[in-house]
Amino acid sequence: MESCDLGDRQHGPVWHRKPGPAAPRGVLVNIIHSVKGYHSKTIRFLNVAFDSTGDSLLAGDYQGNIYVFDLNGNRFSLVQRTMQACTALAFNLRRKTEFLVALADYSVKCFDTETKEVVSWMRGHDSSVTSISIHGSGRYAITTSTDTAQLWDLDTFQRKRKLNVRQSVGIQKVFFLPLSNTILSCFKDNSVFAWEFDTLQCKYRLPTPVEGSALRYKAFAVTRDGRIFVAGGKSNQLHLWCLESKQLTRIIQMPAKVRAVRHLEFLPDSFDGGSSQVLGVLSQDNIMRFINIETCKLLFDIGSNEEGISTAAISPNGRYIASVMENGSLNLYSVQALTQEGNKPLPPTFKVVEDWSKCTSEANKLTTRVTSGRSKRPCKSKGSKIQTRLMKLHVNTSLENKENELPGGLNKKRLRALLKGFGEYPAKYRMFVWRSLLQLPENHLAFSSLIDKGTHSAFVNIQNEYPIKNRKLLRVLQRTLSALAHWSAIFAETPYIPLLAFPFVKLFQNNQLICFEAVATVVVNFCQHWFEYFPNPPVNVLGMMENVLAYHDKELLQHLIKYNVTSQVYAWPLLETLFSEVLTREEWLKVFDNIFSNHPSYFLMIIVAYIVCSRAPLLHCNQTADFEYFFHHRNNLDINVVIKEAYHLMEATPLDIHPQRMLDDFIPLTKGQYPVFNKYPKFIVDYQTQERERIRQDEIEYLRERQLAHELEVKAQEQKAEDEAWHRKQEILREAEEQRRKMLLEEEEKLAEQRQRLAAVKRELKVKELQLLDASRRRFLKYQQDQRQMELKRLNDEIMRKASMREQEIAATVQDVEVRWMELESQRQLFEQHLIKDQETVKKEMKEEVDAHRRKVDLEDHLVQRLMKIHREDKQKPQIVAEENLAQAEQKLLDTDWRLQALHKLRHDDQAREKRYEEIAKLLHDNRVKEAELLKAMREAEEKKWEEVIQKKAQLEEEQKAAAAADEHRKQFLEGRMNEALEVAEKLQREDGYFGEHIDNAVLLCGFWHEAFSRINLR
Repeated sequence: MESCDLGDRQHGPVWHRKPGPAAPRGVLVNIIHSVKGYHSKTIRFLNVAFDSTGDSLLAGDYQGNIYVFDLNGNRFSLVQRTMQACTALAFNLRRKTEFLVALADYSVKCFDTETKEVVSWMRGHDSSVTSISIHGSGRYAITTSTDTAQLWDLDTFQRKRKLNVRQSVGIQKVFFLPLSNTILSCFKDNSVFAWEFDTLQCKYRLPTPVEGSALRYKAFAVTRDGRIFVAGGKSNQLHLWCLESKQLTRIIQMPAKVRAVRHLEFLPDSFDGGSSQVLGVLSQDNIMRFINIETCKLLFDIGSNEEGISTAAISPNGRYIASVMENGSLNLYSVQALTQEGNKPLPPTFKVVEDWSKCTSEANKLTTRVTSGRSKRPCKSKGSKIQTRLMKLHVNTSLENKENELPGGLNKKRLRALLKGFGEYPAKYRMFVWRSLLQLPENHLAFSSLIDKGTHSAFVNIQNEYPIKNRKLLRVLQRTLSALAHWSAIFAETPYIPLLAFPFVKLFQNNQLICFEAVATVVVNFCQHWFEYFPNPPVNVLGMMENVLAYHDKELLQHLIKYNVTSQVYAWPLLETLFSEVLTREEWLKVFDNIFSNHPSYFLMIIVAYIVCSRAPLLHCNQTADFEYFFHHRNNLDINVVIKEAYHLMEATPLDIHPQRMLDDFIPLTKGQYPVFNKYPKFIVDYQTQERERIRQDEIEYLRERQLAHELEVKAQEQKAEDEAWHRKQEILREAEEQRRKMLLEEEEKLAEQRQRLAAVKRELKVKELQLLDASRRRFLKYQQDQRQMELKRLNDEIMRKASMREQEIAATVQDVEVRWMELESQRQLFEQHLIKDQETVKKEMKEEVDAHRRKVDLEDHLVQRLMKIHREDKQKPQIVAEENLAQAEQKLLDTDWRLQALHKLRHDDQAREKRYEEIAKLLHDNRVKEAELLKAMREAEEKKWEEVIQKKAQLEEEQKAAAAADEHRKQFLEGRMNEALEVAEKLQREDGYFGEHIDNAVLLCGFWHEAFSRINLR
């Protein structure tokens, strides 16, 4: 199996070696599109479509790449990149180079394959377009989505009509019926409507399927003649409708492993007249089965469970099947290879569930149940709900009707009536009618075997004799003539066979098989007895035409004989060229419409009719050259008159001279293999072939000998010139030898000098090299230094940038810290205010205590002074001084203690504040953590302060206790002294009244002192 990877190519060959007709499994080529890279992958193909000829293929992949494959030219090319997946394709527009693509954005675009440009862009759908149907004229298109169908004019690319439906119903498919102006619309509720294209009026509706059928239509297909409509869906049954009678004519049941039908398409046949009998059914198991809807037999299938088919398209000429596989590749199948006997599988189990015959009479109705391809005994229908396939017996059919029946459902008698009525066949169906009239067998294998033999030696240089500008036409002509020569050796020796075949080659250049078989059929039937007198013209056939001319126009024949114009001049040029030199294309087609529709003798009669109708100008000719020119060039002659005259000659000619008596009836080519053509003098042809081969060999030998002689002569001249040149060279060499010796000595001396200079140059070069290496090293070092400087600069810039960012962050943090510090400062100030208030209170209390203490000290001093006054004045002064010093020392002790406490407190506050500032500076990156730590520090400081306060209070209490103890001690001391003094005074009073005044003062002082100590104790 040939494989083709498109890769990143935009054009190239499809296959390197053209596959033969017997391709394995029928696959001609497998096409993939892979992308190479870090992650290699295969791009899936999504849709495929053929053009109207069937020789070009359009394919679109998941990434929106649109490729055109020319199957005849073996070329592919990338024509467009849409950059989005395509959902539908159409390639059979009126302008052959244009195609339609439905894209994933719900739009439809028209591109040109030659210019690769966008022709138009059509919008209007709100969901993906699932199908595109083109009218037979190629001018209109219908695009279908699930919610709407739209009709477009492809000349103006404007929307003409739009079909909207309810969302609950939904559209399955809307498409044109072939060979008619009818539009068929299929909905999800199994309803099918037919609409008139011009007026868009509903023509009819197909009746609802059989009751109890759960089939939901998903896939649809119509034959080329538009008569049979097939629908399938979520079941293994196919419904066949006759669109002429609007009735369900048959239900075909597929095998049990088929549970749903995804796609339906008829396989065209060349001679079925458009009423295709082979239907392709793609089921849910990804296998496409081709069945005959008449015999219900499986012909062949493609795809498998391992290599499933996603969708498929069949070429209009019925030669190729293109399928998109589940793995994303594209397979191209040959129908010829698939239809071979070796590829046919065993008949599966098929049966016709229901079938209604066109015959309404119950008496003529015979039913036959068809299962597994076996015939059963005929039995009468009993009117049951489920009937079997009806087989209509053709009774009392006359032999004439059988002879008039042609392939494709045509009737020769009706065609003749049509031809007599209009004078020619419709141009649109002419080729189909000709193929039916000639009954071409389309022997693909036999023709391929002839083509595979290559170009025949007789037609290798045909371009020299027939310089045709169109190379394709020349190639087809060469292949057709070579196939004829391989079929029968006579055609390689016949000089006029290219003239005879050229009209058909030009007419069927796109289908070489039909071209070959048409020429072969013409040669076998309409060129009877031509080669019996080979290599001379067919004098027997010319004699028959001369007899007919003599019977119907003796005067014209006498005129031709008078000037020695034989039938080889006036009849043979028309025969060997098949009128192609004297008729236009339209006239030639019209003539051969009549020739192919009648007995082979009509061909000879129409030549005689042409001569008879040219009677007037021929009677005025009196030179042989004029006659020859007349029968080799076009003339002003009404071809319709010639055709009528030929029919008149067919009827008016007596039977004894009528060519029909000498010529056989029409015999088509046999199917499978072509018949043996040996109606010619074989010994002459063989002799000519041998002589031609001998002459060719002699020419080859002569050319070879002449080439050898020429080569020997050239060699002799070259040898002579070489000898003369050798002698001259020897003389020159002897003369030059002496000069060379002298020059050699000079050169040796120069060489020594040059060696010295070279050594010096080498040294200089070495020095320069070292200098260059040093300079290079320096440049490299400088480059490294510059690089490092640049790196440092970059790092500095990065550091500066980060520093600036850090400064900005620090500034922001400092601002936050300043705000927090301001808050703390305000709290500190508030706290200090409270402390000041507390300090003022303490100061006030301390001042009161100091004042009290001072008053007490003053009182004590006064008492002591008064007491000392009592004693001797000498002893009083030191005591007073000691008391004062003691009071001052105590005062200074209190002041120093208070100052020490205040200083210690301030220092402690400063240390705590400094610690907080350090903690804030260290923890700028996290404000919440810093605040928590700050609060913790403040709590610790507060606890410490409270501990200090407690300690100070305890110390104060101890000192107060000590002071109280000292006061008590002094009090006791003073009281003791006072008591002693009172006792002494009383004693002295008793002894002398001098001290009475002093005693009174001492008593008064003791009372005051007692009162002062009482107040202090109360405090």
